[in-house]
Amino acid sequence: MATTHLMTDAEADKNPIVKAVFADIRETRGSDFINNIWRALAADPPGLKRTWDNVKSLMAVPGALDAKTREMIYIAVSVANGCSYCVHSHTAAAKAKGMSDAEHGELMQIVALAASTNHLVTALQVPVDPEFEVK
Repeated sequence: MATTHLMTDAEADKNPIVKAVFADIRETRGSDFINNIWRALAADPPGLKRTWDNVKSLMAVPGALDAKTREMIYIAVSVANGCSYCVHSHTAAAKAKGMSDAEHGELMQIVALAASTNHLVTALQVPVDPEFEVK
């Protein structure tokens, strides 16, 4: 259950900031679908715009990483942060961008491995090797 109201399209049309952001989301993604995260964030229109601008600037423009890889990284971070919503939404996005079941399975194994070894290194307070320091 959401802790805030999920803004409807009819309500969004009454706020120029929300209306513009929702329109940009639809145009950028080529879809009429507005995710619940955007509907929840719409309760704070400036925050909605700021968050969408940040997401759009990294996830919806060409860059050194391809779109599928970006989505897979987002999945891994979302798993590490325990964000079920983002795990689901970015898994769907990665699959839409071509992530195979085998890639998803391997990604989950890497996430689990990293979590395990991260905990060991943290618990043991292993110092960073001098060879890994930026020079």
